Amino acid sequence: MAQTALTTQRAQPNRRRVLFGLFDADGWPWAGAKAAFWFVLIIIMLGYIPDRAYYFTVQKTIDVGLLAWSPVNFCPPENETLPCPPPTGSTLPWHNAPEQVRLPAGRTGGAAALIGTTYLYAGGSDGNAASDKVYITHVVGTGNIDSWTEGPSLPEPRVDAASAVLGNTLFVIGGYGPDGQPTSTLFSLQVDNDGNPGDWATEDVALPQARAGSTAVAVPDGIVVMGGTDGNAATSTVWKSKQADSGALDDFADQAPLVEANVGGVAIHEGSNVLVMGGRNGAGDVVATVQLGTLGGPDAPADDPNVLVQPWTTSAQTNLPAPRANLTGFIANGSYYVQGGSDGNAPQPETWWGEPDVTGFVTDWHHLDQTDLGTGIEGSAAVVSGPHAFLVAGTTSGGVTNDIARANLAPQPPFFQLGILGATIPALSLQGEIGQQIGYLNAAGVATANFVILLLIGWGFAHQDRVREFVAERRRRRKGS
Repeated sequence: MAQTALTTQRAQPNRRRVLFGLFDADGWPWAGAKAAFWFVLIIIMLGYIPDRAYYFTVQKTIDVGLLAWSPVNFCPPENETLPCPPPTGSTLPWHNAPEQVRLPAGRTGGAAALIGTTYLYAGGSDGNAASDKVYITHVVGTGNIDSWTEGPSLPEPRVDAASAVLGNTLFVIGGYGPDGQPTSTLFSLQVDNDGNPGDWATEDVALPQARAGSTAVAVPDGIVVMGGTDGNAATSTVWKSKQADSGALDDFADQAPLVEANVGGVAIHEGSNVLVMGGRNGAGDVVATVQLGTLGGPDAPADDPNVLVQPWTTSAQTNLPAPRANLTGFIANGSYYVQGGSDGNAPQPETWWGEPDVTGFVTDWHHLDQTDLGTGIEGSAAVVSGPHAFLVAGTTSGGVTNDIARANLAPQPPFFQLGILGATIPALSLQGEIGQQIGYLNAAGVATANFVILLLIGWGFAHQDRVREFVAERRRRRKGS
């Protein structure tokens, strides 16, 4: 009987699986995964880690990994009661100045400025009449203030005058005179390179009409004066005076008027934007309106590229959180800050800040209870110097004050954070040229050590048999001992 022979089948190779069976050890996916791993490792060891070594040397803290969200945060005690980490743009809490660095007398509605290292406070009212007194002090340390002394008096008393600084010259513009009526004069005072003020001069140029309670900003080629009262009601006039090459001011020229009349607002200038915030309108009502004007534009003449020719705009979204008049404000760290002011009944203590968008408007004003003023105040004057902001004098619920409030504008970041994908740890913070040089040496040393480690790893992969023998020999010696 015939038998059928069985066919011989070739044995299939046993393919080894790696990484929990996800990849074929001899396949392209596993080869690609290994190549990507080594590529990332080389970048980390020769780029990221040396970079971290440099910044570990020169910075107060250093981020390790991708910090992302951090549920564990520790901030330095210098931040006082601020949340940790501090919100972007927040200041440290405001504090009253010691008695020895307060103004010699109570004032409100005066003009304050910093020229070089010299602080000035000009005019204002003692609560009964306008004053011609000018007080001067100088920068101490990183922007702090020293005791005030009496400087050269204004040619006439002024209160609620606008002010602006061009170069080393302070201009006091308009304001109520000794008879209580608005004026049109411009007084100027220069401070020399040593911080010494000269004498006040009355400029040949004057406002087209008398104004008090107006607000002014310095622009690249002159001064813009906005709003104010003519003695009867708030106005919407906007005037600009260009500064000639000689330094003298030209006659004021009409610019695009405000959207609504304004007196007692505060103005700031940032880039091509000029903003007038708060104040009272033509009906005498305290408002929260923020009005924005733009310097220049396609319709600006060639001989006046910073003219305010475009119509002013407003946006309900960017208005202040509440109506305020006789408030103060300043720009620092790319944010707008406003403080105090009256709501129409009493001085208020709030501090608000916001970051402008590309149009110059603030879409969201921020507030922290910790950064409110200790008491409500209006008619104060703001000055910024380095990391410090000062609110000089003003009127509280108790009357005119000589007090000065100070806040640091640079809260410290957390010195330790532990996040899902990384951490922030304390660093050495070696400052100056020495710190940079040591940082470069640390980075170079770490990069060299990592390069040697990579060479050893490469040699080990190229001589795997010798590595196995070496490891086995080490194990035998341990067992023998």
